[in-house]
Amino acid sequence: MKKVLILAYDFPPYVSVGGLRPHAWYKYLKEFGVEPIVITRQWENVHGNHLDYISKGSSDQAIIEETEFGIIIKAPYKPNLANRLMLKYGENKFSFIRKSISAFYEFVQFLFAVGPKSSIYKTAKKYLKSNRVDVIIATGDPFVLFSYAAQLSKEFNTPWIADYRDPWSQSFSAKKRDFQRVIDYVFESYFVKSASSIVTVDKLFKLKLAQIFPKKEINIISNGFDPKNINDALEISQHSELLTFSFIGTIYLWHPFESLLKGFSNFILKHPDSKISIKFYGINKLEVYKSTANAKFPELIDKIFFIQQIPNVELLKILSKDNVLILFNYFQFTGTKIFDYLGIRRKILLCFEDDKEAKKLKDLYYFKNIEIEDCPQIDIIKKTNSGIIVKDSDHLLTVLEELYAEFQANGQIACDSHGVEQYSRKIQVERLAELVKGIAPL
Repeated sequence: MKKVLILAYDFPPYVSVGGLRPHAWYKYLKEFGVEPIVITRQWENVHGNHLDYISKGSSDQAIIEETEFGIIIKAPYKPNLANRLMLKYGENKFSFIRKSISAFYEFVQFLFAVGPKSSIYKTAKKYLKSNRVDVIIATGDPFVLFSYAAQLSKEFNTPWIADYRDPWSQSFSAKKRDFQRVIDYVFESYFVKSASSIVTVDKLFKLKLAQIFPKKEINIISNGFDPKNINDALEISQHSELLTFSFIGTIYLWHPFESLLKGFSNFILKHPDSKISIKFYGINKLEVYKSTANAKFPELIDKIFFIQQIPNVELLKILSKDNVLILFNYFQFTGTKIFDYLGIRRKILLCFEDDKEAKKLKDLYYFKNIEIEDCPQIDIIKKTNSGIIVKDSDHLLTVLEELYAEFQANGQIACDSHGVEQYSRKIQVERLAELVKGIAPL
């Protein structure tokens, strides 16, 4: 059986959508003839929020877990000074000092094995000194893992695969400066050129990566839903007394959050006695969005609920009770949440296809001047008959009225989807296993 060493910073029990991808590899690779050894960090989840990302691990030594699926090695984690200052004094103090320290490590970590993430490299190196593997995979971000994989590949003469969950130097961020983009591009080009293969999640990212690495093999290993997690959720019935709409995950600056709430506001103003609720699970900047909702849409105060992060397995069971799942338009790429939505077979509302406010926000979108015209989310929803493509906030009002009438008549919202099995993570893991076996030395 081939062996693959996986460098994955985000990994359960840390609550992160990025951790679901390598976790699926860990759970299913062995079924396809590849034994996974995952190198991650120690996650304690003591805060239940973003502070868990910088909190100290439980031990100064690596913790090794062996299961029926493979091996997990949890590297020690020690917060740097910037992290410790935030944990002790909060986010509003020593901001300049913390940013300066973080910027220093963000640069220097690519040159030397220093900083909080370096224990991943040191733990992997120690393992490889006494254990042979056939392939190394690094999944990013954080993209410093790519530099670790490249160094380990060279030292132990082992091929490696670069897995892009997100773009690196080509990402669009209001916080990124031109200088940082140049530095990112230099590091990206230097380290990834030694990879035997590049893997990414969809056609858009493949197109962007091909601009940097035109001669590299780039494979699409899509995200998906975890069938083992989904099976338990499928046994749960929908709410029958309160029509519940739910959204999970990050709200980005280019998401039409206020247009969405405007549609719900119009519905409540027109139907003040209707029994509905809107839930936002594990979103970023929770207090900011909560304040915005309360200030601009006071008629929704007792209808909207903001809920902290919940581990994926538990979250899917909760979502299965909800009737309708909200999905913002990601335009030319797919995102991840659509797959869990498909798996639990609840009707999806994609917001929006052609909303004026959403178009204005598109200036904040990740990518510009993109050659891909289609929208993969819309294609998937139409192909699987899994939801409704909402044009704009006015159309949303009509859709809400139709859904509420259906709910009053039947006590649930039907989802007559089909063909969703093809979006299982297990199928994608099989493709990854074949790639690994094709790269692994004989």
